[in-house]
Amino acid sequence: MTNTVDEDAESAKGASPKILPLCYKVAEHENIIWVCDGAANVGQIGHQVGVLLTNMDKARMCCTTAVAAGSKPHLDIAGRAKKNIVIDGCGNRCASKVLERAGVKIGHAIDISKFLQKVPTLDIYQADVKRIAEIVIKDAGL
Repeated sequence: MTNTVDEDAESAKGASPKILPLCYKVAEHENIIWVCDGAANVGQIGHQVGVLLTNMDKARMCCTTAVAAGSKPHLDIAGRAKKNIVIDGCGNRCASKVLERAGVKIGHAIDISKFLQKVPTLDIYQADVKRIAEIVIKDAGL
């Protein structure tokens, strides 16, 4: 049985740290999530959506900045991923551009600002994180 976003978010509270499989060891079998972590609500929501989907075992979050820096192991992970899913905070599409410039095939991308207004704050609402996570799950076929 597949848990809902609410059930998985609730069950993670107070649990011991979840140790993730190493990206480079599981890339072929995982949907890899690359997120915006920008300095606005939508960037922070993107980051939290990546964390939530990783903790739900829907995908495995990986380091977008490492791809921008040209890290060969991360480029290899992106090249071997089952599907690359990009969560952009806004219409600037920074996370998508990082992967595109690295020659990485994107399987699914979302622009959070199409669903939420971009506001220059780092304060976010968990209801927004859950809402965007549910959209990604549905639209990316997770």
